[in-house]
Amino acid sequence: MTAAPRPARYEDLLDLPENMVGEIIAGQMHTQPRPAPAHALATSNLGVELGQPFGRGRGGPGGWWILDEPELHLNADILVPDLAGWRRERMPVLPQTAWFEMAPDWVCEVLSPTTARTDRILKLPRYAAAGIAHCWLIDPEVRTLEAFANQDGHWLLLGTWGGDDEASIDPFAAVPLSLAGLWVD
Repeated sequence: MTAAPRPARYEDLLDLPENMVGEIIAGQMHTQPRPAPAHALATSNLGVELGQPFGRGRGGPGGWWILDEPELHLNADILVPDLAGWRRERMPVLPQTAWFEMAPDWVCEVLSPTTARTDRILKLPRYAAAGIAHCWLIDPEVRTLEAFANQDGHWLLLGTWGGDDEASIDPFAAVPLSLAGLWVD
């Protein structure tokens, strides 16, 4: 008789090498290497595009915290989306901890061949159950952005954009987003 594997603990994440990103989903540790250049570029450029008008209020309404790879403690799960945003009206100040226990209002996952399955199958349902209102999935390989809205714990596809599209996408519809800047030329 073999013993069942023990559930992953936060200490297991702390023991990972620096080049790995770790998450605990349903008691199991999931790891992946740091993002490849196309993935990192899409994440960085989207953060800049949203950060100026929504985070800093330059050319847009402001009122958001937009953060790269925040550590989310949602129920028993520890998740690290590529980007996340909180409306400042819900979270006026950032927490003093290295993680967030308040679910964000928006998350974005940039898909890669090694993360797409985990992002779609394991993380999306947990984001919906935690009450996150909006989720974007970006695939830099096929140059697409899918936007979803949470309706009663389930994701409703708002639309799919690609290539060089310019679109106004909730929850950031106040300022059009040019997708061309997210891709490697």
